[in-house]
Amino acid sequence: MLLAEAVESPTVAADCKLSGGKWLSYYDGQEVNDPGKLDLDHMVALAEAWDSGASAWTPAQREAYANDQDAATSLVAVTARTNRSKADQDPAQWMPLLPDAHCRYVSEWVATKLRWSLAAHQAEVDALTVYAEGPCEATVVHYAAAP
Repeated sequence: MLLAEAVESPTVAADCKLSGGKWLSYYDGQEVNDPGKLDLDHMVALAEAWDSGASAWTPAQREAYANDQDAATSLVAVTARTNRSKADQDPAQWMPLLPDAHCRYVSEWVATKLRWSLAAHQAEVDALTVYAEGPCEATVVHYAAAP
């Protein structure tokens, strides 16, 4: 994932250690040169997915969700600090620090929920509706159903 998310490709050593490279954490607009300062964020956190329907999945489905690299929106490299501030919150409770990131975030959140047929509670729907009917009304959500 770190290789896929790099805006400047790092060098990969024999032990898979990365050096060089650059990443852009779109949640906060920070450029990162040290991959150790990044987290791979599950767009919809594992705990949120569990509460939204993953609790009924088979172990294989949960593993596929946790490691989903087939959809560019499922996992994203962001600063560790920002990812930890998000934790397992949904858009009713947390949005990226960078206002310019809100529509992308909402789109990727919805795409992930749709991809995995995850439910949304009312406060989440209400928050997403505010963006869909406001600043993000021209944003299109693209997704493919999970296998």
